[in-house]
Amino acid sequence: MPFTLATWNINSIRLRAALVARLLREEAPDVLCLQECKSPVDKMPLDVFRAQGYTHCVARGQKGYNGVAILSRLPLEDCGDHDFADLGHARHVAARLENGVTIHNFYVPAGGDIPDREKNEKFGQKLDYLTGMRDHFHAERPERSILVGDLNIAPREDDVWNHKQLLKVVSHTPVEVAQMAETQDAGAWVDVTRKDIPEGNLYSWWSYRSPDWDAADKGRRLDHVWATRDIAEAAHSSRILRAVRGWEQPSDHAPVFASFDL
Repeated sequence: MPFTLATWNINSIRLRAALVARLLREEAPDVLCLQECKSPVDKMPLDVFRAQGYTHCVARGQKGYNGVAILSRLPLEDCGDHDFADLGHARHVAARLENGVTIHNFYVPAGGDIPDREKNEKFGQKLDYLTGMRDHFHAERPERSILVGDLNIAPREDDVWNHKQLLKVVSHTPVEVAQMAETQDAGAWVDVTRKDIPEGNLYSWWSYRSPDWDAADKGRRLDHVWATRDIAEAAHSSRILRAVRGWEQPSDHAPVFASFDL
């Protein structure tokens, strides 16, 4: 069963419902995973998406913060969620397609501004969340699974606009990159985006603080698509829709796409 999947930190599903609808209309992924929905599930504008054929949804939400949702044209089975690091946040949800593939949708904590857990509680929470993910994948090795989401880490030197300048900036510090690598190894996850696009600078996030984000191009690849090794070779056609960052009242993230022939 071939299908196309996309992941996008929408930064408020209610504020940007029209942008989600536009992406569904213009790009028509079979599955769209959203993060930072900032809404309880019963307040999400799901009718807008159902009207475009996305009649299936598995989501977890909370008022004003976090929140993850999986919208699909294909039937989904709710596979639950995990509260990694016991934060009480809606940051993970999983769903299974009829072909047996499980999709994990994650929104990893951003980690604040100071890369020191002694001075910044949020940075410690981020590291603890990744540790929880790692330990879970060690205990229950995933199979026929896809992991997507805003992982809030740009691991490679060419995943950021300036490697040396960002080594002490949260999202690209060595401790975060090492923690991410341990998490990835624990589940034997393959970075599908970099499998398909192995070389060159690649970004999915550009700060709102930049007066001209496009010209400055000070981006980071914070949004990821991973697959377990048993299905990774079935993935292809990865792309990041940079132009979406330039839509009116956009999210600061761009959607990341991948297709699978399974």
